[in-house]
Amino acid sequence: MSIPKNLADIQENIPEEVTLVAVSKTKPVEDLKVAYDAGQRVFGENKVQEMTQKWEVLPKDIEWHMIGHVQRNKVKYMAPYVSLIHGVDSFRLLKEIDKQGKNHDRIIPCLLQMHIAEESTKFGLDTEELQDLVASDEFKSLQNIVIQGLMGMATFTDDQEQIKKEFKSLKATFDALKGQLPKISVLSMGMSGDYQLAIEEGSTMVRIGSSIFGARNY
Repeated sequence: MSIPKNLADIQENIPEEVTLVAVSKTKPVEDLKVAYDAGQRVFGENKVQEMTQKWEVLPKDIEWHMIGHVQRNKVKYMAPYVSLIHGVDSFRLLKEIDKQGKNHDRIIPCLLQMHIAEESTKFGLDTEELQDLVASDEFKSLQNIVIQGLMGMATFTDDQEQIKKEFKSLKATFDALKGQLPKISVLSMGMSGDYQLAIEEGSTMVRIGSSIFGARNY
């Protein structure tokens, strides 16, 4: 398996304006170095501790994206360096990110995670919760976060029509949110199995792991 070849193949398949997040969770630093040497600069991790260990030893021009579910007590460890937090699914979490951003004199970019899948195991806000959050005075008072857009995960299914429907609904929510947050530009949806469908439906950022690095190590 060749990481550089996999990366090149995927880059050929995605439009220039779509950001590729190489999902490197559970992968050794050596694999990330190979991807880095092949030109990849954006990596996604789902555990703060693992991401921080990699950040400490890898080149500093890497953009680190936190793509997993975030526990509030872990925010402080990534606040100094994280480039984008994908899975913000509550105001309490947003408030903690804002607080840690203040502590580190940074404005931390975030995506609000929407629940679009039929599985109840996935995290995220529904459209009503999103509206309430964005309209609240508390939200408007946060100064050390910036909402760059939305993130969502489709149901894990072979039913392409269902996946398409879920991506469509997320894109519609994203377009509607632009009325309140005109600067949002990132729609993070699509993974190894469904990224092409996600791009067709308007995704600007795809999270791809196994198609680059092979199956996950546990």
